[in-house]
Amino acid sequence: MENLRNYRNIGISAHIDSGKTTLTERILYYTGRTHVIKEVKGEGAVMDHMELEKERGITITSAATTVFWGDKKINIIDTPGHVDFTVEVERSLRVLDGAILVLCAVAGVQSQSITVDRQMKRYNVPRLAFINKMDRSGANPVNVIQQLESKLGLTVLPLQLPIGAESNFQGMIDLINREALYFDGEKGENVRREPIPADMVDQAERARQAMLESLSLVSDKVMELLLEEEEVPLDLIHSTIREATIAQQICPVLLGTAYRNKGIQPLLDAISSYLPSPLDREIYAKDNDNGMAEVPLSVDPDGPLVAMAFKLVEEPFGQVTYTRIYQGTLRKGEFYYNSRQRRKQRVSRILRVHADQKEDIDSAGVGDIVAVMGIECATGDTYCSEGTNYSLESIYAAEPVISLSIQPAKRADYDKLSKALNRFMREDPTFRVHVDHETNETIISGMGELHLEIYVERIRREYKVECVVGAPKVSYRETPTKETPYNYKHRKQTGGSGQYAHVVGVMVPLPPDSPEPYIFENEVTGGRIPNEFIPSVDKGFRRALAKGPIAGYEVIGVKMVLQDGSYHDVDSSDLAFQICGFDAFRETFRKAEPVLLEPIMKVEVEVPTEFQGPVTGGISSKRGVILGSESRSDFAVIEAEVPLSEMFGYSNDLRSMTQGKGTFSMEFLKYQRMPTRLQEELVKKSQQEAKVGAKA
Repeated sequence: MENLRNYRNIGISAHIDSGKTTLTERILYYTGRTHVIKEVKGEGAVMDHMELEKERGITITSAATTVFWGDKKINIIDTPGHVDFTVEVERSLRVLDGAILVLCAVAGVQSQSITVDRQMKRYNVPRLAFINKMDRSGANPVNVIQQLESKLGLTVLPLQLPIGAESNFQGMIDLINREALYFDGEKGENVRREPIPADMVDQAERARQAMLESLSLVSDKVMELLLEEEEVPLDLIHSTIREATIAQQICPVLLGTAYRNKGIQPLLDAISSYLPSPLDREIYAKDNDNGMAEVPLSVDPDGPLVAMAFKLVEEPFGQVTYTRIYQGTLRKGEFYYNSRQRRKQRVSRILRVHADQKEDIDSAGVGDIVAVMGIECATGDTYCSEGTNYSLESIYAAEPVISLSIQPAKRADYDKLSKALNRFMREDPTFRVHVDHETNETIISGMGELHLEIYVERIRREYKVECVVGAPKVSYRETPTKETPYNYKHRKQTGGSGQYAHVVGVMVPLPPDSPEPYIFENEVTGGRIPNEFIPSVDKGFRRALAKGPIAGYEVIGVKMVLQDGSYHDVDSSDLAFQICGFDAFRETFRKAEPVLLEPIMKVEVEVPTEFQGPVTGGISSKRGVILGSESRSDFAVIEAEVPLSEMFGYSNDLRSMTQGKGTFSMEFLKYQRMPTRLQEELVKKSQQEAKVGAKA
């Protein structure tokens, strides 16, 4: 049990290009896990082990490893920064106890930093902030700290002051211990502790006093000592920072430059000192045998096993399932119960993971993150010991916003393509596949162009299947705008018993900010429709949601109220009421003045100041709404809301407008009503496509 106090399960998350993977490589080196530092550009980082990651210099899949720092065992997951792979961050944060939010000292809080912060808050994950790239021109840690407070609403606690900045960045002042830290040696491996430079003593004392005053707001003991003007003991400072960080009352901030090997060892010390162990987190599961009652999990290694499968990877020798153990001990060769599938499965191997290297172990205990072989499951499944039927809160998966049609270049490769798509769907909850029954096309849907592009490339490389890909399609939605009553009878008389169902009610549009896309309300009284047929009507309505009658897109924002109806003793059945519900929905929806909704993306563009004008104009020409812009040294950051349909190929447009110096990121924001003219064009186009599909 005591050993668990020394466990740290942490994730490294940030906006794309903030230096997460570079930071992880330094952590591997300083903890003795690797003996040479690899770079993202060049031979490729250890944690970016996929060929595609090495070629593109980006992280696509989260990678896990275990390192030791002093007496602490640290399980680390390095996550992607690109919003298209946001599910990798989501599922990692779901099973972690703490996180490091990496920020660029120049760019500060960017769009994906806000997304990552939202994910950390969703799963109540305490974090440290690390301001990276202090050696870059335009580095401004004060500005980044202000943005952490204003944009993310965090109560920040700076623990260090920089000594110099940009190309003159030499080290930092440790405010707690009142000393200057310098990093000597070829790789910054030797930490030299010196007295604070004379010209910075006053500044350091003021900053230390401000730090203690912030701590006094969360600790009565610190406040008492400050009021009595007594020295605050170091032990009390450390314990107060730890308690307040775990309670998410503060976010400690450290700084450095991973690329120049400065500031990593103090960060490792902070991870050890301030982030929680599995003992510090309260985890609850739902008891499926007891009305989904919440049950606290204990960290007892002898208790019944409760573990979550949070990531699946198909490898040449079988499916590898990354698992976090919350209670009990996982043992090789034993059977465990999957509470979603309601069946037992045998664990054939347990593996300790370091990026793409694996080492066999016989058992794993509470707090461990390991890979398991021999089980077939989906992301988010819970495994328990026999006799226990718990389920853990699953992983949030955002809805896909972009679709492509895909087919193999050779007919003989259909089986291989099907195998690849099934595998990727199991691995990634934001990647969806369906067949359009009108055109018979296989449609893949995901979070963005890059997301789907990577999967198509992986199908080509890993399955040797050349694919023909159709133009990207936007996932529009249909919604009613007018409250419309319905009174629909379904009658069918053939030989023998017929079909009879009758439903009466009203279709009500839901407000745009409604959390549920569809609501069913039953107001039938006096047994006008028997209770056993009410779910059948709902099922019929739900079936009609999949494809709206305007242009064949999914229907959202609708409440169906069932008020009355009638039935026949012989001819009414489950099927009759399902068909009646389906037909009533489609007929009523056409009368409810339906409109199309389009996905709107939140876009953040970073360009040199001299290109700001043309880029802003370009966004406006794409029906974009400029929300604001700010200057950061020589760069301008433009925030806008733009329809997704206008953003295809924008990376090429931006490169040509900015001589290759501009970058942008975008994420899904909301659905919004389309302009009438564009809706008419889209409806006409979808009707023509449907005719072509019908002829084919």
